[in-house]
Parts: sequence; C-alpha cells; structure tokens
Amino acid sequence: MKAFIIAITALPLIFFAVGSGMAADNLEKATFAGGCFWCMEHPFDQLPGVVSVTPGYTGGHKKHPAYEEVSAGGTGHAESIQIAYDPAKVSYEKLLDVFWHNIDPTAKDRQFCDVGNQYRSAIFYHTEEQQRLAQQSKEMLEKNKSFKGHIETEIVQAGEFYPAEDYHQHYYKKNPIRYKFYRYRCGRDQRLKELWGSESP
Repeated sequence: MKAFIIAITALPLIFFAVGSGMAADNLEKATFAGGCFWCMEHPFDQLPGVVSVTPGYTGGHKKHPAYEEVSAGGTGHAESIQIAYDPAKVSYEKLLDVFWHNIDPTAKDRQFCDVGNQYRSAIFYHTEEQQRLAQQSKEMLEKNKSFKGHIETEIVQAGEFYPAEDYHQHYYKKNPIRYKFYRYRCGRDQRLKELWGSESP
C-alpha cells in the first residue's frame, strides 16, 4: 500500500460526534486488524452506533511507531483500527460479523496483496466478554464456513494502540479515487466475493 500514498494536508480529527449528547463514558472500544487499515475503516464508519473509527498500530513492541517503521515489519505492530461504539445501538457481535466479512481469515501474515506480519488479521479483545464472543465467533466460522482453509485470525488481548498519522485518517474520503484503485489493484473485493459470495461487502 506504500506505493499508493501521497502527502496530503491533514484535517483535524473529531473522534466523538459533537452535539450527539453521547458521553464518552457510555462508549466501548473494539480493536481489529485486517490488513490495510484504509480498507478496514470504511465498512465500520457508517455503521449505526459506531461513533469513531481510528486507523493505527497495535500488537507490537515499539512505542509510538511511525508508518514507515510498521510497514517495514520491524515493530511487531499490525495495521489496525480502533472503534468507539455505543453498545446500546450496535452489539460487539455485529462488529465481529462486519470484521469477518471484510477479511480473508484463511491468510496467515498477509491480507490480499499486502504481505507480512504487519498485515495479519487479529481481534484484540478489551474484556473477557469480548474474548469469549470473539472465540465463539471464530469457532462458529470454522464449523460453518463454505470455503477451504484453516482460520488463521489471531485473538489476543488488546495493548497500547497508537493512532496513525493524520493523512491515514479517513483516507477513503479524502482520496476516493486512489482508495478505490488501491482496493482493485490489491484484489481485495475480488477475494472477498470468492470467500463470502452475496455476503461480501
């Protein structure tokens, strides 16, 4: 994905909807990794009950990593998204369902055209309940999947999450043509259709 990046003027980020009347105390966090974080932000961004989706880095050992370090594969981090959501409006189970249908769960240490541990798929749980639900959903998928291959997606405890640089935030909105071109060149939508058929995004 590095080849497709261009420098853009960053816009300020608003992580919680102004005037929504929603206190941050009412929100919960969900953290997922599924390859390119541009492509993982998009499907959650318009989901009712989701307040914010932040691309970033987690799962590694380097404090405050930069994109160039993560993409080189030396930090242990995965490109990820962290979601702030209202559990009264959207369930964690729904978030898991959207997550599974936007990744290739059979790919190990890669997603689509992006290769390396930094592009692994993972569910980073924040609570024991999230861990239980994630494990349950993985087992159900393994049992009922219509495609071949073992489910390689990791389920691990969430650690420190580092938001990505401003130009990565809402990239699909800021650069829609380049975003669509990247998805097509990477074969993401084609593979998702192979895996999920009519349930693909």
